[in-house]
Amino acid sequence: MKISLGADHAGFELKQKIKAHLVNQGFEVGDHGTASAESVDYPDFARAVGHDIAENRAKRGILVCGTGIGMAIAANKVHGVRAANVVSADAARLSREHNDANVLALGARLVDEQTALQIVDKWLGTEFAGGRHLRRLEKISELERQ
Repeated sequence: MKISLGADHAGFELKQKIKAHLVNQGFEVGDHGTASAESVDYPDFARAVGHDIAENRAKRGILVCGTGIGMAIAANKVHGVRAANVVSADAARLSREHNDANVLALGARLVDEQTALQIVDKWLGTEFAGGRHLRRLEKISELERQ
């Protein structure tokens, strides 16, 4: 599975740790940056990862900024992206089971490295439950078409 990564300056260090973790697990990783802790604008990276998902260049995306909030908001503007900003493994699991989230947004200022890696592992290891949740995703898709 290919995973697309992106981060702003606040998320740079955590993104690098997540990237190494994913590569060690055998995932193919596309890294859209940033490449340092120098100040940048998070929507640029959310757009790049979002387009990877929307255009099927990656199956899932992970974005990191200070809180995860801005990244999630920006990524959700890309048609077909369902970005979830989560701070726990339980929320990560539910974002996949119930919402089929295809982009994970993390806040480097809100979760430590160990928690972030647990969230990533749970998120990647959880499948969409379908059933009644599929009906709700179809309604979300309808909202995108309006």
